[in-house]
Amino acid sequence: MIRAFQWDLARQVERLGFLLDQLPRYAGWGYEELYLHLEDAVDYPSLPGVARPDAYSLRDFEKLVTAADRAGIKVVPIVNLLGHTQYLINHPELRDLNELRAPDGSPLPRGQLCPLHPRTLETAGKLLGDMAPFCTAGKVHVGLDESFQLGKHPLSHAEVKRIGLASHFSGYVNRLHTLVQPLGLRMGLWADMLALLPEAIPQLPRGLIAYDWYYYPFPRHPRMELHNFADYDLAPAFAKQGIEYWGCPMNGGFRHEALPVFGDRLANLQSWWRRCRQTRAGGFLVTGWEPQRLAFEMPLVVDAAAASLWINPEIDDHAGMLAKGFERVFGKAGAREAARAALACDEHAFAGYAKWEINDRWDGLAGPEGPARAGRSARFFTRLARQNLPAPFAASAAFNAYLAAREAFIRHAARTVQKIRRRHATGQARFVADAVTTARTAADLFAVQIKAGRAAARTMWARTRNPRVRSPNEDIIARDTARLKAWQRWLAAVARRPSRCLDTSPVHGRWQLTFIVHNHAPALQKILVEQQSADGVWTALAERFTIEFRAKAARPHASIRREFSVPVDTPARPLRIALRGIGEITVSHVRLTEGVITLAPRDWPVREHRTLGTPASRSGFPDLHLASNRDAVELVWS
Repeated sequence: MIRAFQWDLARQVERLGFLLDQLPRYAGWGYEELYLHLEDAVDYPSLPGVARPDAYSLRDFEKLVTAADRAGIKVVPIVNLLGHTQYLINHPELRDLNELRAPDGSPLPRGQLCPLHPRTLETAGKLLGDMAPFCTAGKVHVGLDESFQLGKHPLSHAEVKRIGLASHFSGYVNRLHTLVQPLGLRMGLWADMLALLPEAIPQLPRGLIAYDWYYYPFPRHPRMELHNFADYDLAPAFAKQGIEYWGCPMNGGFRHEALPVFGDRLANLQSWWRRCRQTRAGGFLVTGWEPQRLAFEMPLVVDAAAASLWINPEIDDHAGMLAKGFERVFGKAGAREAARAALACDEHAFAGYAKWEINDRWDGLAGPEGPARAGRSARFFTRLARQNLPAPFAASAAFNAYLAAREAFIRHAARTVQKIRRRHATGQARFVADAVTTARTAADLFAVQIKAGRAAARTMWARTRNPRVRSPNEDIIARDTARLKAWQRWLAAVARRPSRCLDTSPVHGRWQLTFIVHNHAPALQKILVEQQSADGVWTALAERFTIEFRAKAARPHASIRREFSVPVDTPARPLRIALRGIGEITVSHVRLTEGVITLAPRDWPVREHRTLGTPASRSGFPDLHLASNRDAVELVWS
């Protein structure tokens, strides 16, 4: 079984020298292949203009591949050729390849490649030809994952109607295979589309490599999130068709996480290692995705810990595996202490959309939860950052301390708005003045925490990347700085004229709608709050995917409660709670308040759960249904 790892360079450019230094280390840990997720991170000679400004030159890319070969590691470039092809659609001359069309037939600015567009195979051929010299493992990976927009283009729609979605997809795979064969390469693809379209497997060419991925622990078989985490098993069908089977865990964070959730990652590694051995898989690929908000060395620790699966099979506990990971990356001193600290971070993880939406808005934390939990996390990470940890871990802890402190600060500020309004309504001018003074002091203290958060984000980024580039975490802090100034202006306005406390603030609307979302059957649900305008049009005020990205939520049955809070200008216009996506949720504890008056929905007891949506299908290709509501409940206030 081949042991492989992946670097995602499509989101950020790592310094070439740093990457070159890591290759002998990976070889020493027993890794044999390197998969490079690229998109626009490399200059393609046949498609000038596709690469981004800071992309690797072909000469630098050759240095990377040559150094890997020298270390005994073969390279497999990943060339996305269906889903995740925004890097091509962004180019004006390739925009027309988009599957998605406006009503007038013009290509939309975002989407994925149309398999039947007359220029798609020509473009694919150029990309494959440019990458072929660097396929030192004798393979090229063409992606094809998460291609949920199949069949939307008029050409695709007509073919799907005629032969079905499975044959439409397999036909494209076969056409790509005819491009790869003359290059003397084997072709690989992610297996998720085949889990959704198993009827396509018998129509595929023999000799393919299918990379089955799932990023949570599982007892026997991987699961499909879109099917309410139902088990699936592709290995027998692949074996029958002569397709090589690989298992793929993941080493890092999801989207906006600033640290890996280490326990989940290690359990995921163990699940796949066990399955790969049971199925006699061709390979075990530790993937890594979207590391731009992580210190790059932290998922590298997970890669090093994964090596214990074959170097130290007697070590099967997470603390022991992770201690070996820290030892291999940073040295033996303090490795066990760092491992214990890393696993303790999981309890305070910045994971899931309910957390991440704070990066985009501060007015969604005015619910009943309060600041206590976030305050505990802030204190935990602050203490951790002061310990004798490896520098990237310490910086990551400091940045997580900022994220938690930010949440606690915003939740407290939202409560302050409600208190000020209540006291103003009862004529307690002295209390209003004192509360404003206290809030302004807290804002000044948070400004100091912003500076510390910015310094931590800079350290996380600059250790392995271009220090002249501002990191995505620093972009978040820049937006936070602007919101803090807006909050300070609101407080100043209230200090001058207390009646201004009724104005919308950055942390609380004129009114605030809050309720609890119960995710009891996880899938791909999206919850929205919409309000109807005077002309009858419903507009989304806020929306959130319910995905948690945690092992505890990656199961058919869960018990997850998350508050949802959204500012509302007026209760005079109709409001509704809506659901899109796949699956069902329940809602309870619906309230609308401006701090003084609280309204409840008519004929809806506060603890009563109302169900939105329907159970997710356990098989088949999903209709994501993200553009329109599957279900909604209108709120009529008593």
